[in-house]
Amino acid sequence: MKYTQITIKDIAKKIGVSPSTVSRALKDHPDISEKTRKEIQELAKELHYRPNSIALSLRQNKSNVIGVIVPQLVHHFFSQVISGIEDIVSKNKYNIIICQSNENYEREIQNIQTMITSHVAGILISRTKETCDDEHFKTVLDIGIPMVFFDRTYKELDTDKVIIDDIGAAYLATEHLIKAGCKRIVHFKGPDNLHISRKRLEGYRRALEVHNLKFDESLVILCDNLEDAMKTTQNLIDSNNLPDGIFAVNDNAAIGALKTLKRNNIAIPQQVAIVGFSNELISSITTPSLTTIEQNGYEIGKRAAELILKRINSKKEYPSQTIIVPTSLIKRESS
Repeated sequence: MKYTQITIKDIAKKIGVSPSTVSRALKDHPDISEKTRKEIQELAKELHYRPNSIALSLRQNKSNVIGVIVPQLVHHFFSQVISGIEDIVSKNKYNIIICQSNENYEREIQNIQTMITSHVAGILISRTKETCDDEHFKTVLDIGIPMVFFDRTYKELDTDKVIIDDIGAAYLATEHLIKAGCKRIVHFKGPDNLHISRKRLEGYRRALEVHNLKFDESLVILCDNLEDAMKTTQNLIDSNNLPDGIFAVNDNAAIGALKTLKRNNIAIPQQVAIVGFSNELISSITTPSLTTIEQNGYEIGKRAAELILKRINSKKEYPSQTIIVPTSLIKRESS
């Protein structure tokens, strides 16, 4: 059965009054008699009338919808972020619409355009791996729509941001491998155009230097997904160039390494120890279970939502804020 939204005009026609009378009766306006108010309100309830939030927001020049753009919904981290966002905005009587860029720059631009035409009150976004230009972000800011970046930011823009200490977290992960006895640690890194990739590489490098291990550029390999990690790990095995530790930029790459090492009967962590990043759900159920960095996605979502609501409801301009959410090392069997 096709759903037809009931309007104030429909109610007015059924009762035989003007739409303005219905509108005022639904708001309990004292100018409308109690009898008429009761009749209108009972019919509205019977017909399942709901105010048109889009029309209402246009009349009030204020939307109660916040747009959220994520690279991929499939990742547990981003689903955690969305849960945190939704918990905060719903308490403040806002709704969210979610778009997925699927790590595609052109789709991200389309997502932004969708948010603009939907008259969202603000935008929360984690950029794609491919994003190499900020013109679409500048358009949002020029229009006057508040925007908060989380996790993957665009540091050249003066906007609110919610991030983690990627350098510190990567340092912690690498140091854990060193303390476990690893002396030749490969880093599977992310793309250079992502700020978080560069920061995690920096944390890895600092840990080596502090513990008097030489930084070797050949041990840093672009590899940020499961398939590439499986191929790369197999290449390391075939070339007799196997490290004794692997620190991966994310859990998917770490799990790709883990699967390949197991397939080749290489003992984990006795021969090769592994640490991932982000604490995806699967990391706790792999065999062996994966040591990883907990990013606290839910807290990131909450803080991002608080920032956007503050920006939306503020009557004054104020400097942009950067909030750093704490992380932790989850020690498991792979190290």
